Amino acid sequence: MSFPLVGNLSSKKDCGQAAMTKIGRYFKVKNIVILGSTGSIGKSALDVVSKFPDRFEVLGLTAGRNISLLIKQIEQFRPKIVAVSDEEAYKELKSQIPNPKSQNIEILFGTEGMSHVAALPSADVVISAIVGAAGLLPTIAAVRASKTVAIANKEALVMAGDIVIREAKKYGATILPVDSEHSAIFQCIKGYEKHLIKKIILTASGGPFIGKTIIELESILPEDALKHPNWNMGKKITIDSATLMNKGLEVIEAYHLFDLLPEKIDVLIHPQSIIHCIVEFIDGGYLAQLSTPDMKGPIAYALSHPERLYDIMEPLEWEKLSTLTLKRPDNETFPCLSLCYEAIKAGGTMPAVLNASNEIAVAAFLDGIFKFNDIPVIIKKVMDSHKLQPASDIDVILKADSWARDKARREIKKMRN
Repeated sequence: MSFPLVGNLSSKKDCGQAAMTKIGRYFKVKNIVILGSTGSIGKSALDVVSKFPDRFEVLGLTAGRNISLLIKQIEQFRPKIVAVSDEEAYKELKSQIPNPKSQNIEILFGTEGMSHVAALPSADVVISAIVGAAGLLPTIAAVRASKTVAIANKEALVMAGDIVIREAKKYGATILPVDSEHSAIFQCIKGYEKHLIKKIILTASGGPFIGKTIIELESILPEDALKHPNWNMGKKITIDSATLMNKGLEVIEAYHLFDLLPEKIDVLIHPQSIIHCIVEFIDGGYLAQLSTPDMKGPIAYALSHPERLYDIMEPLEWEKLSTLTLKRPDNETFPCLSLCYEAIKAGGTMPAVLNASNEIAVAAFLDGIFKFNDIPVIIKKVMDSHKLQPASDIDVILKADSWARDKARREIKKMRN
């Protein structure tokens, strides 16, 4: 269902918000669950929700250990249920909310608690934004509960993409991409048959080290790698952006989301982060999606789909876009991207092994245990040691994930000795 007035709002900027609020009354209010509410995606999602109180209501939140921020979110949005990562965080939260029943809120913890929140019967949209492998099981729970899953946790698709997509079809769940590049692709290919698409191109900012040599990267410190030029993200994703691993994980994600062969998924470095994707069609035509680099855009589109919300991002000043550059990535200096293509081609449990070893390697780099250039070295060693298995079920994936983490820790210990 669409409303003609939505298309006319752009000429009424002064009263646009009021008009959208009025329009919102004709829509069913969507109950929103946010998995990972205290992370960068979660905070941006709540920012969007707060601007459209007639359109969205926060039903449930889950978080890690940032209890102080979670308390503020609870006070503002009044969810019916929350879950935190572990018992320690649970005790801390309970100390802040000693009598949750009096406040009409239920508090849970652990993977089971987060999965319970993800599968709430009255939830309409579940935003999956937990960083890392920890988001897999709650995402699966939302899929099996037949939810619309706005997926920002790329690791769920990297580790178990075949299973997630299969379960979504089985249970009638809808998966909407939240990563800026995948949201852009989704918007560009909407209405086109797959056989008309020749190639999709993901763009990457290149992170803070674009143009650096391997020798120059030897002296990189964690604080240097965390200075992303365009995006405000969590630490792990920011390091992944600097190594190009984040873009490689997005290639795997696109492989599952859009059912395209790896050779039909390309990557170009685009430092300005204005062009988020380019789709090439079989007739030689192209469609691209452009916007300012702001995650609230794809988040809002996933929440409101198939509609659009008014005034989410700052408009582009076209006359000031003097240069938009695109170039091939340097796979020798940044080998993580190539490792991701290797993982896709190997299939089975290899993507889960890639992801797990990367998480351990990134954590070690952030802790100052080894150098930036050692991250892909560790990942490669773990992948080369892995005995590939078919990704038949979640237990197989989780066992491969656990093995890879242990193997990566052992390799890191050897490197330090």
